[in-house]
Amino acid sequence: MTDVSPSPVATLPRLGEPAPGFEADTTQGRLALEDFRGSWVVLFSHPADFTPVCTTEFVALAEVAPSLREKGVELLGLSIDSIYAHLAWMETIETSFGVEIPFPVIADHDRAVATSYGMVMPGDSTTETSRCVFFIDPNGIVRAMIYYPLTTGRNVDEIVRVIEALQTTDARQVATPANWRPGDKVILPAPRTVEDANARLAQHPDARHWWFCETDG
Repeated sequence: MTDVSPSPVATLPRLGEPAPGFEADTTQGRLALEDFRGSWVVLFSHPADFTPVCTTEFVALAEVAPSLREKGVELLGLSIDSIYAHLAWMETIETSFGVEIPFPVIADHDRAVATSYGMVMPGDSTTETSRCVFFIDPNGIVRAMIYYPLTTGRNVDEIVRVIEALQTTDARQVATPANWRPGDKVILPAPRTVEDANARLAQHPDARHWWFCETDG
C-alpha cells in the first residue's frame, strides 16, 4: 500500500514568545541571535542562492537596509546554502546589479536554525527553506511572521510597514488599522468599563463609537 500519512507538522515559533536562540556561521562571521539584543531583527529565509526571485528580494532588501537601520532594525538572511555559495552569489549581485548586500546571511547547512523556526515546509519543498519573515523585537520576542511560497517574491514595502506599525504601537500603546502607513490615524484601545466608555466619548466626541475611536498618528 502507498503511504498516505501526512507530512510532519513544522514547529513554528509563537507570537509573543521568545524567538528560538541560535549561533551560526554567517557572511559576516559567527553570530548569535543574542548579539542583536536591543535591536529589532528581521530574520528572513530564502530558498536558494543564485535564483532569480531571491536575487530580486536581496536587491530590494539591500535598498531599504540603511533606512531600517536608522529605525534600529537589523536584517539577517538565511538559507541552507554554504558560506562559499553565499559569498559568490553576493559578489555576483554586486557586479551584475550594482548593489552591495550590507546584512549578514546565515549558512544554515545543517538546517538547525531553519528547523527551529519552521522554515522548511514539506508541502512547498523538502530541500529548500520557504520565504519566511520573522519580526523579533529588542527583547527577543517574536512579534510578527509572514510566510510566502517559493514562487512569490516578498513585498519589501510590507516588511517595512510592519516594522513601522509595531514600533508605533509599542511607543503609543495603540493599534494600527488596515493599510496603515506612518502619519495615518491610529486606533485607541477599546474601553473596558462603562465609566471608561463614557469618558472616551466625552474626550473624543467625533469618535464613530465608544469602541471605535481613531486619533492622529
